[in-house]
Amino acid sequence: MQFTKMHGAGNDYVYVDARGQDRDWPALSVAMSDRHLGVGSDGLILALPSEKADLRMRMFNADGSEGEMCGNGIRCLVRFAFDNGIVPAEVSPVRVETMAGVLDVTPLGDEGDGMSGARVLMGEPRLIPAEIPVALDGMDVVIDEPLEVAGHSFRMTCVSMGNPHAVVFMDEPVDEFPLTELGPKVEHHPLFPARVNFEIVNVLDGGKVLKTRVWERGSGITMACGTGACAVQVAARLNGLAGDRATIALPGGELTVEWPGEGEVVMEGPVASVFEGEWEV
Repeated sequence: MQFTKMHGAGNDYVYVDARGQDRDWPALSVAMSDRHLGVGSDGLILALPSEKADLRMRMFNADGSEGEMCGNGIRCLVRFAFDNGIVPAEVSPVRVETMAGVLDVTPLGDEGDGMSGARVLMGEPRLIPAEIPVALDGMDVVIDEPLEVAGHSFRMTCVSMGNPHAVVFMDEPVDEFPLTELGPKVEHHPLFPARVNFEIVNVLDGGKVLKTRVWERGSGITMACGTGACAVQVAARLNGLAGDRATIALPGGELTVEWPGEGEVVMEGPVASVFEGEWEV
């Protein structure tokens, strides 16, 4: 089975043209994602035909669970689709069907140099607790609400970008935060019936830069998370910590996210192809 390893701001996935293939994709995601015995990645993303868009995406986390959406992954998927003739290179924007809806991806790059990035209309954030989901009754939104985890107290803001996120702003440098220890405890906290992605954030430069680390549901610590970056900007805007646009500084690189307080979130970020290979199945 042919595959391509790609990443967006260090958030890396294995990409497969799955048209006409029927395989145990969750098991393959676990095997291929292993960084010692496999290709090494945050998960597996499939390119599939769509009846209502140019392309359909399925994504599996490193633990084999299927995710609704991946903001970095969707950018790379469009580049993969161009490179493999799945979608004609002149199509722009490319409409991609996901479990979170159909999203528009506009390729970016200098003419002649190929696609080096993309701008994605990520849809409107969902803030109603039942739609995220968060098990908090009688609340319209979850903004700056207390969260107790393993003896630690936080204030969280919860957002769905098609998948659930809990965002915590802190004064403690995010680089010093014990994310490896507390990330899985937040992910599996009883408040989150579908588990949750966990973002910790330092607000810098008056809210123009949001320095972020991510514990990604089903994958653990990742170098970047596109939907997480969007959730961070939405949460910062809701808490009065940022304006309509911010740079989300992640360990793997920077993403730019815009949200004026209503309507769709817009994300822009890089795309990179790492290598191609063949996996025995």
